[in-house]
Amino acid sequence: MQTEEEFKDFILNGHLYYIPSVTIDCAIFGYSNRQLKLLLIKHRNRDNWSLPGGYIKRSENLIEAANRNVKDRTGVDNLYLQQFKTFGGPDRIQFDKFDKTKWTEDTGLPSWEGNWLINPTVSVAFYAITDFSKTELHTDISTELCGWFEISNVPVLEYDHDEILKEALNSMRLHLFHYPIGFNLLPEKFTLSEIHALYETLLQKKLDISNFPKKLIALGLLKKLNEKLHIGAHRSPYLYSFNKQKYEQALKDGLVLS
Repeated sequence: MQTEEEFKDFILNGHLYYIPSVTIDCAIFGYSNRQLKLLLIKHRNRDNWSLPGGYIKRSENLIEAANRNVKDRTGVDNLYLQQFKTFGGPDRIQFDKFDKTKWTEDTGLPSWEGNWLINPTVSVAFYAITDFSKTELHTDISTELCGWFEISNVPVLEYDHDEILKEALNSMRLHLFHYPIGFNLLPEKFTLSEIHALYETLLQKKLDISNFPKKLIALGLLKKLNEKLHIGAHRSPYLYSFNKQKYEQALKDGLVLS
């Protein structure tokens, strides 16, 4: 958590240890119990919600910056992260809509003009996926709120973040058919119905419950265990687990599920 002094130092001198005009924006999707949510933040003195993100330290690469931003918000380290697009329209931030008087009051700066933060930015966009029930959300000195929103009930977002979210969803759903990205969203042992529900929720579409899991099994990604889940009379489905070696190889090389 930044102190007020650290925040003001960032405003004044951040260009010395962060790369100006280049930022990270992260669409962090959360899955749990057949629900898909999106993590949003609300900056001080801004009307609408936005995607979390921030500047890149001069000492880190893009993945390190994205992972730091995600961890700062969720408390979870080493999530599945995927870079999907860069956004750089000249009017994407629309500084003319900022309350300059309020901004200078909050930062303690004598003037809006000449500050390194008011230049146009290029944003490198990532998406991440996590189990939202296992996160601990954090705000900081520049944000007043941070929360999960149902994917079907996301409000209008600041800047160009509606466009970023649209592209993030499209990319994530495309990648689902080429990379097995559900490892951290399921328990160590799970039923075929559970992994089927995961993919249906992320894709927001129906999948053939008899054929879809068979593709994962045929690719060697799933191992059938000699255990069953006892959930009632005549209902004891077998449990499965990921073949970690095959899973890691598929993340590296890709696969085809469609």
